[in-house]
Amino acid sequence: MAEETSVAENREDSSVPENREDFGKFQYGCKHYRRRCRIRAPCCNLVFTCRHCHNEDMSLLSNPKERHELVRHDVKQVICAVCDTEQPVAKICSNCGVSMGEYFCEVCKFYDDEVDKRQFHCDECGICRVGG
Repeated sequence: MAEETSVAENREDSSVPENREDFGKFQYGCKHYRRRCRIRAPCCNLVFTCRHCHNEDMSLLSNPKERHELVRHDVKQVICAVCDTEQPVAKICSNCGVSMGEYFCEVCKFYDDEVDKRQFHCDECGICRVGG
């Protein structure tokens, strides 16, 4: 599975945001996205940081019949990277209150803290795009 990074919580640190939703921003994720959640792949019931991490790992399986790709719209469960609570797809963690991604698309089940990419959901394409 993709590598995941985290930074130890330090409540006395002035860099800790006052707004709980912003806690941990840019401190979690993978090489593809900075986000504060992981997804449970409904196709294999395994947990990955993103669908690209899933697809990369599944493409390496020795048995070609076991190889598969994750359908982004099928994701139903996410795991908060801050408190490790598994829950239905949502922008805000139901347990600790952090935003699991500054950008969130409920249709694509897509989370990303790097909003400078200007993500948007394209209704015509049916997926999220960048540069909007």
